[in-house]
Amino acid sequence: MSIDLKRLVRQNIWNLKPYSCARTEYSQGSATVFLDANESPYNNPNNRYPDPLQRELKAAIARVKGVAEECTFLGNGSDEAIDLVLRIFCEPRRDNVVAISPTYGMYEVCAHINDVEYRPVRLNDDFSLNAGRLLSATDSHTKVIFLCSPNNPTGNCLEREQVERILERFGGIVVVDEAYSDFSTERPFRKDLREHPNMVVLNTMSKAWASAAIRLGMAFASEEIVELMNRVKYPYNVSLPTQKEALAMLRRGPQVGIWIGSILSERRSLTEAFSILPLCEKVFPTDANFFLARVSDARKIYDYLISCGIVVRDRSRVELCPGALRITIGTPDENNALLGALRQYKG
Repeated sequence: MSIDLKRLVRQNIWNLKPYSCARTEYSQGSATVFLDANESPYNNPNNRYPDPLQRELKAAIARVKGVAEECTFLGNGSDEAIDLVLRIFCEPRRDNVVAISPTYGMYEVCAHINDVEYRPVRLNDDFSLNAGRLLSATDSHTKVIFLCSPNNPTGNCLEREQVERILERFGGIVVVDEAYSDFSTERPFRKDLREHPNMVVLNTMSKAWASAAIRLGMAFASEEIVELMNRVKYPYNVSLPTQKEALAMLRRGPQVGIWIGSILSERRSLTEAFSILPLCEKVFPTDANFFLARVSDARKIYDYLISCGIVVRDRSRVELCPGALRITIGTPDENNALLGALRQYKG
């Protein structure tokens, strides 16, 4: 399908003349004396502003992710990309966004920050997606749909045909958050950008790439959407230390592959062991680096684990997740510590 971006974008954003910073105006790469940006001449390299378009890092990510550089946006975590989508496409107090429920909480938080109505649509009881029900929640003022796959906190991938139905039938922007896709065998949607010009796919360095501290998020979309995101973002949104550390991690691809393999192996053994604990009522299938489990008394077990120095996430107040804990896959020693503590639990 084709989309009319001008119709979707807020008029003030479409007409926006972005701030032109010193490093945007100069991009030739041959200068040695910089007297243009009122920086200190001391403490190189941290005295200089970073590349506002992260060109070197984007080139490396493009090679790893198989997405063209011009279709890649980098931000301060995926949360920046989520916020930018709302700021670009949604008129406050007029437009709305639709999302699955339960899902990642920042979609709703960012919508409320931007004064945009947020419409959650309940997943099926087995956490599967009903595209028809979700589409029926949209109207002429729905600008964005948020989908997370594998979904957080449920862990499952959304059915591809249901997602594609939404992409084909919805006339606005569809954000597919694939933060956990490296732990899944499903084909990532970022490979299909050309077929879906209304799609924005989110990735992150925080999960499989073991770099949550550097706060680097990615958004893959059409060149036109990425240009809009670059127009609206703050000039130096990704710091030089973050760019350098991300480049270093991308060079460690083989090691990251080993880590992913270890997490998947531990996921299998941990979920099997957890499922036979007396306190466990159900372990839900997962395609992520965590699993959701219904237990006999979520809050009591959570508090008990805290007393043992072990932190998990109590999701029992989240829709469709009563009595459930969300547990991240750790190292073998961490997973054994969890199981050891739970085997000593006296409910």
